[in-house]
Amino acid sequence: MTTDSLSHGSFSIERRYDASPARVFAAFADPARKARWFACDGDWVVYEHVQDVRDGGRELWRVGPVGGPEHRNDTVYFDVVPGARLVWSYAMSVGGRRISVSLATVELQPDGDGTRFVLTEHGAYLDGYDGAVDRERGTRIGLDNLEAYLNAGAPAQV
Repeated sequence: MTTDSLSHGSFSIERRYDASPARVFAAFADPARKARWFACDGDWVVYEHVQDVRDGGRELWRVGPVGGPEHRNDTVYFDVVPGARLVWSYAMSVGGRRISVSLATVELQPDGDGTRFVLTEHGAYLDGYDGAVDRERGTRIGLDNLEAYLNAGAPAQV
């Protein structure tokens, strides 16, 4: 790990979910629903999760492995269009040390009886701890979890 270094990276992930845009949006916007799929590792403990998905709203996740360092995600929502779009920025820290700051977007478009989903992220990665490749891998795991959640009978009513 190099201190005082900065790298940049971007990625985009496109998926199709067999759920309406309203259901996919609700999986992001409703704290109870999001808590069921938004985790990197099923063995981690959620210490705190508060969420207010609206323009200017904030979200905080404090999670981590038992006995391991806390992973913290501080989010600010800048643009929220229910069922269609989310734009947010977040800072990620591990063990009290900031490792990145990112701008992310989610676009939701009807696709037959499902949703075309596009997530794009632009990140500034600090001191060599993380990078776009690792962040994309973790994001893909989360989106796999989202798909499993939606396919397992996530509430159809939003």
